[in-house]
Amino acid sequence: MSVADEVNPFADPGLPPHEHRIQDIDERAAKRSERAVALLFTVSMLATIGFIVSYVTVPHDKSIFVFPIGHISALNFALGMTLGTALFCIGAGAVHWARTLMSDVEVADERHAIAAPEDVRAKVHADFRQGAKESAIGRRKLIRNTMLGALTLVPLSGVMLLRDLGPLPGTSLRHTLWAKGKRLVNMNTNQPLRPEDVAVGSLTFAKPDGLEEAQEDFQNEIAKAALMIVRLQPGNIKDKRELDWSHEGIVAFSKICTHVGCPISLYEQQTHHVLCPCHQSTFDLSDGARVIFGPAGHALPQLRIGVDSEGYLQALGDFEEPVGPAFWERG
Repeated sequence: MSVADEVNPFADPGLPPHEHRIQDIDERAAKRSERAVALLFTVSMLATIGFIVSYVTVPHDKSIFVFPIGHISALNFALGMTLGTALFCIGAGAVHWARTLMSDVEVADERHAIAAPEDVRAKVHADFRQGAKESAIGRRKLIRNTMLGALTLVPLSGVMLLRDLGPLPGTSLRHTLWAKGKRLVNMNTNQPLRPEDVAVGSLTFAKPDGLEEAQEDFQNEIAKAALMIVRLQPGNIKDKRELDWSHEGIVAFSKICTHVGCPISLYEQQTHHVLCPCHQSTFDLSDGARVIFGPAGHALPQLRIGVDSEGYLQALGDFEEPVGPAFWERG
């Protein structure tokens, strides 16, 4: 402790004498604190498991009465209580550990330049090692192991929340409304198409029979089933499978670009190329709709077509590969 004078106008008050805690002098008290911290970490682990179980098992439409709030979602209540408990117990355990078991000796140190010299860095490393030793994390394995368990489990709560991004797609991205016997309906006239309705060099857009704009799932279904109908001279079709899957030169390809899913609508009659207006991916409809320019990753899927007993164009099955851009389920 120093006294203020003309040279040093500010007196150094010094540090008060250190007072030992009960845990510093009584190992039984330290053990009690250790068990309390471990209990908090264990409760955190159980709460995290409860969060996951609640997320999986509690129906999202179930409600419960909680006084004085009233009727609330049972799922939201369960998730909030379990996640809150898990996070609170980790924080409370860490605070109790620091206040009762970690060293609380105050250490005074001189200020130093921002660029630490080598001896200061060595001292920092030594202080860190000393602090780690005084924290007893190596000696008190019960605290260490339960803390690691709590910190390992609690992030699983965030992983489970990713489930709310939407329902799992299953195989829905691999299938459309097209099926054997499903008629091709003109998108503009809403009438079934006959071969004579499609002129050579024309571009027609079609949808599956039975799909109406008033339906709730229309946008989802048309995003997969939108069809592009073009009539070519059979001699101009270069790809054998394309010719086999056509009817009198009428070919049907998905209208959905295989880059990012934009609808294709620009047709070059002389070259038989179609162009996506979004990023200029270009497909050759006379050669299996393969990509000849742009960022699209693969050709447009073709729909096999024929005519039914009444002379209307019909699908002979669904697309044999997913339509639109590549996705994580593409095999």
